Amino acid sequence: MQLNSQLLASCYLHNNQAYCAYHILKGTQLAQSRYLFAISCFQMDLLSEAEAALCPSNETGSEVPNGAAGHYLLGLVYRYTDRRKSAVDHFKQALLIDPLLWAAYEELCTLGAADEASGVFGESAALSIQHQSMYHGSDSQHVQTAIEDRSVLAGRTLGPEEANSRQLKHVHGNSLRDLPVSHHGAAIGVGASSQPLNGGSSTMSVYSTPSPMPSQFSTVAPPPLCRNGQPNMNILGGESSPKSTVNTTIQAPRRKFVDEGKLRKVSGRLFPDSGPRRSTRLAAEAASAASSNSTQGGNGISHSSAKFLGGGSSSRLSSASFRSVTVRKGQSWASESLDDGKRPEAFDDARSDNSATTSTASLSGDDRCLERERGSMQIGGLTPNGSRVTNGVSELLSLLRTLGEGYRLSCLYRCQDALDAYRKLSHKQYNTGWVLSQVGRAHFELVDYLEADHAFILARRATPYSLDGMDIYSTVLYHLKEEMKLSYLAQDLILTDRLAPQSWCAIGNCYSLQKDHETALKNFQRAVHLNSRFPYAHTLCGHEYVALEDYENGIKSYQSALKIDTRHYNSWYGLGMVYLRQEKFEFAEHHFRRAFQINQRSSVIMCYLGMALHALKRNDEALEMMEKAIIADRKNPLPMYHKANILASLERFDEALENLEELKESAPHESSVYALMGRIYKRCNLPAKAMLHYGLALDLKPSAADTAVIKSAMEKLHVPDELEDSL
Repeated sequence: MQLNSQLLASCYLHNNQAYCAYHILKGTQLAQSRYLFAISCFQMDLLSEAEAALCPSNETGSEVPNGAAGHYLLGLVYRYTDRRKSAVDHFKQALLIDPLLWAAYEELCTLGAADEASGVFGESAALSIQHQSMYHGSDSQHVQTAIEDRSVLAGRTLGPEEANSRQLKHVHGNSLRDLPVSHHGAAIGVGASSQPLNGGSSTMSVYSTPSPMPSQFSTVAPPPLCRNGQPNMNILGGESSPKSTVNTTIQAPRRKFVDEGKLRKVSGRLFPDSGPRRSTRLAAEAASAASSNSTQGGNGISHSSAKFLGGGSSSRLSSASFRSVTVRKGQSWASESLDDGKRPEAFDDARSDNSATTSTASLSGDDRCLERERGSMQIGGLTPNGSRVTNGVSELLSLLRTLGEGYRLSCLYRCQDALDAYRKLSHKQYNTGWVLSQVGRAHFELVDYLEADHAFILARRATPYSLDGMDIYSTVLYHLKEEMKLSYLAQDLILTDRLAPQSWCAIGNCYSLQKDHETALKNFQRAVHLNSRFPYAHTLCGHEYVALEDYENGIKSYQSALKIDTRHYNSWYGLGMVYLRQEKFEFAEHHFRRAFQINQRSSVIMCYLGMALHALKRNDEALEMMEKAIIADRKNPLPMYHKANILASLERFDEALENLEELKESAPHESSVYALMGRIYKRCNLPAKAMLHYGLALDLKPSAADTAVIKSAMEKLHVPDELEDSL
């Protein structure tokens, strides 16, 4: 009954109905049911119940269900309940169990707690993967030996035809019964979509590529439907091939909601061992017996049995199509169909009457070669695939080290170092959608919007269906004032997935660029409703509230973003800007400094921190910060302008004018530069030069507010400074 509840709950989770799964699984005690219940609680934002399901308080020392996937989910719960240390511990534990669980490493990078990728995906990870591969390989050999022994006994007790019929039922009829639990305590299964970085199916067959981590599948979550839950229609002579059955199951539609983008990388098989119903088993025996009685051919093997057990190439191809579906620990349907489909004939031949000689002669040359390979394969418990596993693991970990180090550096905002790391990738790997999106993000953080635009264009070309990073891309186009490109991007994203927050962030940026802040705010709020754990959507809401001078709601939006991700420096910066406008300079300095501690390479953050320090009359610290900002980005005119302003306030006019003359060369169309020079010349009692620069500032058509200030200064040009403040 509980197994049926698991299946029903998983259906509801896949259909984006977490509340149904929640009520079905509430109160269940099976480990896998608790894991599914925790997923439903997580999606419903019931984090305390999710934690209780994964770590029952009344069971001291109990293991987290579902192995690495369970630890990953528990880490997410701790992260969103502001328990960073516990979250880091569980993400690291997930990586210890499954070194290929990329999602856990991503979370560690986001928290700023990731070790260097060379250590995480190094020799210890390789040894762990190879050890588990060997473990499952030897385990599958023991299972195979037991199958053959049962086949021998069946051949002695029954006739050849009955024995082959029983073997047929064993291979194809008991797939529901052969679903063990992994040695990690996590059930094994195949998700709706394959994730090559997070494991795959395991097999030690000659014709299949073994997975380095057969015990932990990291694919789509909520966990997938049991792929082996449906009986194989080929038992009854159906025409549907195993390959078509698998493809039909795997190609399930995906609904994007909440943290499905993260959870899709962790999943286990839903169901522990379960046998077929007695009525089903008896029906299968009756069908096999009937087919045995209608055999044709001299070797005692029926045509229906030969369809599955014969030595022809069609049988091997049919079996090979099941390589990605795990049935036993370390053994796939491919190896089971391949081995059990041929070896029973050989054992019957060795232990039956003269009809066995005819059967032996009927074996094809390929099958004999396979027998010899299988015999040599088991020497010393090693397989000929061992070297392939070692090479494959080495290449995969090498790739993960490069990707991981680039992503870690990017999360630490060492963007130039991250770009250098990504350039070490091969041409094919570099030109994948994910890498190009990360390259675009790095250029965005470096305020190199043209390069970011170019990288995102290539990413869209490589994976037009992917929405990863499209919220950042829309902001890039916003800064470049590319209205047409931004509008096209927003429409394209809505057509791709109208339930994705990135799509509505792009639409909001469209309206914000057109100064329609109220409509922009509604679209950003729509993004928040679709995914309340999307911090950038909260931050964009805060920006629009500030543009509408609704500072109270702006502060709430920024704080909501920080509850999700305390390292989201954009929100710390936004709070600093609000307090700076409200002239709460101490609060502004605090929040700008928090942003600076997270992103120590941002010239903009350094500049505004310097402004807050200047407002607090801490001019030496302010000048030092402005110098750092200028060095960090010499293309940014803002810190040089504010440095000149600070120097002017300290009456260091010559230094201030020197900075402004240099700034005129790099930013010749900035009216504020000429206005500041006019003010300095006035204080130096040079009214002619002051009037000249005020006129140049007006010629550059500044904003209405700046125009009013400049005209007022021109009217007071001959008024002494000590009297100007009283007027």
